[in-house]
Amino acid sequence: MTSEVLVARDVSKSYWQGGNEVKVLRDLNLTVKTGETVAIVGVSGSGKSTLLHLLAGLDDLDEGVVEINGQDLSGLSETELGKLRNRRLGFVYQFHHLLPEFSAEENVAMPLMIAGQSRSSALAEARNMLEKVGLSHRLAHLPSELSGGERQRVAIARALVARPAIVLADEPTGNLDEDSADQIHQLILSLSGDLGVAFVVVTHNNQFASRLSRVCRLVHGALMESGEA
Repeated sequence: MTSEVLVARDVSKSYWQGGNEVKVLRDLNLTVKTGETVAIVGVSGSGKSTLLHLLAGLDDLDEGVVEINGQDLSGLSETELGKLRNRRLGFVYQFHHLLPEFSAEENVAMPLMIAGQSRSSALAEARNMLEKVGLSHRLAHLPSELSGGERQRVAIARALVARPAIVLADEPTGNLDEDSADQIHQLILSLSGDLGVAFVVVTHNNQFASRLSRVCRLVHGALMESGEA
């Protein structure tokens, strides 16, 4: 039976600018099931990145509820939230955010070692995940020795190494050329299917969005689901 890995109910978020309240998200609702791939599209400044940060518990809601695997994020301490993000949630940014002094396999192993896994075991799992993203020949390379597409593959492997329920990706190919971007798009689709991991992807690439399970457009702070980007 397909389970719900992420539920956002009646989510609202505002910011204050110069004494004026700017409502970014209004009573927004989203449900994502195991293995689903969901595109979030919308014009610049519509609140797409804000939404991902709220879903990841990186920012506080004004109103509403966000649950990961049935666990309400608002009820967790910072320590508990950190553990949940480390184990159940992956995040991929437009820029890779790899640690420059560590090799590809060390970067990927980092979440497991932070969670208390032994270095040898974590590195073994990192090598396995890097093989899945096509980088088994680049294990010992530093980020500076990798291409932009390779660095983003390492970032995806790092997001997946703890076998999370869901990965949130914010413009994961926005910094890549067209060929590299297309390879990353295909990788996301194949990994979601192979590993049963859900992906929620903010993207400006309509062609990629149309290949995902669902497309949700962010308009005036609410998500409107449509069949095409």
